[in-house]
Amino acid sequence: MQIRAGFNLNYQCYQPTPMLLMVSIHPSRAPDLITQGAITYSAGTQIDTYLDGFGNICTRIHAPPGLLSIATDFTIHDSGQLDEADSSAIQHPVEYLPSDVMVFLLGSRYCETDRLTDIAWSLFGHITHGWDRVVAICNFVHQHIRFDYQMARSTRTAWEAYQERVGVCRDFAHLAVAFCRCLNIPARYCTGYLGDIGVPAVPYPGDFSAWFDVYLGGKWFTFDARHNARRIGRILMARGRDATDVAISTAFGSAPLADFLVFTDEVP
Repeated sequence: MQIRAGFNLNYQCYQPTPMLLMVSIHPSRAPDLITQGAITYSAGTQIDTYLDGFGNICTRIHAPPGLLSIATDFTIHDSGQLDEADSSAIQHPVEYLPSDVMVFLLGSRYCETDRLTDIAWSLFGHITHGWDRVVAICNFVHQHIRFDYQMARSTRTAWEAYQERVGVCRDFAHLAVAFCRCLNIPARYCTGYLGDIGVPAVPYPGDFSAWFDVYLGGKWFTFDARHNARRIGRILMARGRDATDVAISTAFGSAPLADFLVFTDEVP
């Protein structure tokens, strides 16, 4: 199948503003691009790109004062298959984990393992190690948090999401990631596109989506506590420890988001 996706983001810059952007398709999906997927910027924007420590494409810009517009529109090939599943995937003892996976066991800015460890073990410690335990975490988080766009808050942590029981997709992902790490299951936060493909459309504006990966049985598997279902057509942009590592934009100065449009549609 083919998917057309893209965005138009507008920021109001009140002065020359350096910014970091994480808006490119992840290198792992580059071979699937049918069209180039170039990103356009307002005239006068200085642009540079590099790979960060997690293998994501970062864009470093210096935006002039005024309205900064960033846009892309691309078509990509997708397998059309649901997220991979393997109910027999085992949880590895920590001493046998690959060294490059260990960082995804640690607490991070939005995933406070120190505050959630006792809760995680009381909720999930009795469940069989491995796949079943991650499924139980997703089920709990999906039921525990009420999805509400109006209650979005960029500073909400996993601990606060657990306490407040409301949030958006990033809050579902952060809490699930934190619980996994508390139980010695490596988990990484992911962001990208996820349209209403293969499921009924929802009455929300288009937006980027957050999900997470866990390391089981010697490989990474995708889970989604927000939707709590295997889905079709995820397009990965970036992954890291939490939303700090993969923020769509980080401005070093005042540059509020004026408006945005995100679209992800199957090509007939």
